[in-house]
Amino acid sequence: MSSSVIEFLVLAGIALFVGWRLFVTLGQDEGPPEGRGRMPSPAPNPTPARSAPTGGDVVQLRPSFTGPAAAGMEAIFEADGNFEPRAFMQGARGAYEMIVGAFARGDRDALKPLLDTDVYEAWDAAIADREATGAEGMQLLRIRKAEITDASLASDGMARVTVHYESELGDGETTTKASELWTFMRQTSSSDPNWILDDVDTAD
Repeated sequence: MSSSVIEFLVLAGIALFVGWRLFVTLGQDEGPPEGRGRMPSPAPNPTPARSAPTGGDVVQLRPSFTGPAAAGMEAIFEADGNFEPRAFMQGARGAYEMIVGAFARGDRDALKPLLDTDVYEAWDAAIADREATGAEGMQLLRIRKAEITDASLASDGMARVTVHYESELGDGETTTKASELWTFMRQTSSSDPNWILDDVDTAD
């Protein structure tokens, strides 16, 4: 066999090998046949919002205490780690709506578990006077402002938080503005998470 024929056969073999390798490599990157899907690439792992310490325990972020009642709220948090100002204020706004609404309706059953004894007695007497005259109760129209102005923790573990409310009330004929300081209290050692209304004063 001549050297030219041998050289041709070698080059043909190399070309076949290179062609086969290109088919194996590039052919897999073409689109899938009709009616078949390609396995999707795995999604990237999400970045964790925050890392947990060894053992998998979740880190509880400490609430931010600001304003004139910061020291008192800090003391309450030290006694009750579940205390959080924003969550408290959500409950306080809801409590204001419930209590003002129940007082306007004269609903003593709804008021009693929400008020301290002396507050309930005063409001019960006010409802009785209103019933005697046939006067309408003032309904809550809207809360204009609600913010914590004071907080304290007594030596017996009783927490008190004062909220300044500014609201608009109406009886269908007249509208009035109210500016009051409501003090809520709760025993921090109690398993009951509810706060009750301990005192109401007119704001200056």
